[in-house]
Amino acid sequence: MELPQDFLNRMKVQLGPEYPEFLEGYEQPAYRGVRLNPLKCGENVLRASLPFGLTASPFSPWSFYADYQEGFGPLPAHHGGMFYAQEPSASAAVTALDPRPGERVLDLCAAPGGKATQIAGMLEGTGLLWANEAVRSRTSALLSNIERLGVTNAVVSNCHPQTLCSALQGFFHRVLVDAPCSGEGMFRRHPQAIGQWSLEATASCAARQSAILDSAAQAVAADGVLVYSTCTFAPEENEGVVERFLETHPEFIAEPITAAFGRPDLNGGLARRIYPMDGGEGHFIARFRRTKENDGMSGEFTGFLAGALEKTAQKFYKELFTDSCPDRLIQAGRALLLAPPDLPALNGLGVLRAGVELAYMRPGRLEPAHGAFMSRTGAVCREPLELSLEQPALRSFLRGEELECSGKGYRAVCVNGVTLGFGKASQGKLKNHYPKGLRNLR
Repeated sequence: MELPQDFLNRMKVQLGPEYPEFLEGYEQPAYRGVRLNPLKCGENVLRASLPFGLTASPFSPWSFYADYQEGFGPLPAHHGGMFYAQEPSASAAVTALDPRPGERVLDLCAAPGGKATQIAGMLEGTGLLWANEAVRSRTSALLSNIERLGVTNAVVSNCHPQTLCSALQGFFHRVLVDAPCSGEGMFRRHPQAIGQWSLEATASCAARQSAILDSAAQAVAADGVLVYSTCTFAPEENEGVVERFLETHPEFIAEPITAAFGRPDLNGGLARRIYPMDGGEGHFIARFRRTKENDGMSGEFTGFLAGALEKTAQKFYKELFTDSCPDRLIQAGRALLLAPPDLPALNGLGVLRAGVELAYMRPGRLEPAHGAFMSRTGAVCREPLELSLEQPALRSFLRGEELECSGKGYRAVCVNGVTLGFGKASQGKLKNHYPKGLRNLR
């Protein structure tokens, strides 16, 4: 691996006697891992659903190293959202954010969704997760991962940070800025990032990061927490951005990160650095707390379903599931959605989806959405079709094929009690409704 000389020169000074160990790391494979999704299963079910073992990491109680050289995507456990494929140290930023159930949390730079779905797990289905991505081409992966992992309390938006944060001033208890960066911590995993690196790009990233942080500061409620993270080693993008932020935002103070991972920042401050020698590819994390009031003007969402359509949607829900239908239903085009709690006014904020798609309105009927089944466990689905990992029918379902099946009507397909999708049973067959874009190709 041929690394830029300017990068090597800086790292040699930055690391001193640890530089040879750092350099040797580039001869080793990158760390691979998975993060358990507690919204879908516990650790025992995840381990029983995987063809490889898991080794705990220091970065999150749900993050594990995985000695598995094949792709994670085709695995049934991946299709079911039991885990998110993630280099273990990437979970450290949300550990530092420490979201609590019932809180309102903003992930301002959320695609492809690794940190957003980790926040969702820590919220335990309560409160509100707002996952924003400013680059429209990256939102498809974010929407897909939010749905696959069964997140029920999320808003996904495509909005400029300044527009979003000024509209939602003081609305969030916690805000995460996992900022776009020069990606030095990704060189081992994505060597193409090397060709995009330059000293000029590093300086440009630092300016953009500061602007995003300035916007994020507006959205943090009084006594709220703001976490800034990157996956780069550059001091300009890390300690430099933190110093500028604290100088220009006296309403915030730096807070220590008490989790036992990584090492102190280069200035001996309260932020944390993670190098490959620390068990992760490369991250920087800083935490701030707002010490002054920040009253906003966010209005409440008022567009919930009522009348005949609401009753039709609730009746349809009860035909699919045995638990109680949420009382917050909204319409977006031809889709009916189960809305999350604490929704503010959404106009002008580039909202792509709020909550979980329940059904699509077809002429004279409703048709279930894939997301509705992904958000519910097999235990609350009516007459789920439980398949074992060894059954050929499981592989057939994930390829989009028709299955043998008794009964009639829409039925969830599950493995180890975790929902993978659904089909429609009729005359001894299950017509497969697994989305074409998600199917295994072989």
